[in-house]
Amino acid sequence: MTKGNKQELSPEQREELLRTLKARFEKNMNRHEEIAWAKVQAKLEANSEKLWSLHEMERTGGEPDVVGYDQKTEEYIFYDCSAESPKGRRSVCYDREALESRKEHKPKNSALDMAEDMGIEILTEEQYRELQKLGKFDMKTSSWVKTPDKIRKLGGAVFCDRRYDTVFLYHNGAESYYAARGFRGSLRV
Repeated sequence: MTKGNKQELSPEQREELLRTLKARFEKNMNRHEEIAWAKVQAKLEANSEKLWSLHEMERTGGEPDVVGYDQKTEEYIFYDCSAESPKGRRSVCYDREALESRKEHKPKNSALDMAEDMGIEILTEEQYRELQKLGKFDMKTSSWVKTPDKIRKLGGAVFCDRRYDTVFLYHNGAESYYAARGFRGSLRV
């Protein structure tokens, strides 16, 4: 999807995605104990653009699931809940500036550009830590998280993972990329 274009799923893709999301929702009730699937599905069916974004999250290996509901905005919150950083979003540097700064061996994309193209937000450190309360994620991989402007202006970016039953926040040059580092996203519907 190019920025600004609206993407639509075919009826078959829609039905398959809704089946996948419902099955994951029912299998992981600990993530959303007081939320009813019927209400989530009604919101999804009324927001085809958001459904497309969820499809992109799923297509790239994110395994999106409902992790909360915002009473103020009346939105359901989805996070990537794959055990490891989504496979289809790894080997990316942090942002466009970092990508353009590399003189050679450039990655194919950046985390922030991919997230924007998918219509999702990259997780913040706080959101990442919330996710880790729902299970054990990134035991072998790591995920870029939203980097504070002060750090980014100095050329850095931050990422998280879980090791030794502890969630760690680390830093790296924003232009770095690794086969085991991707990013996790969030979407409000």
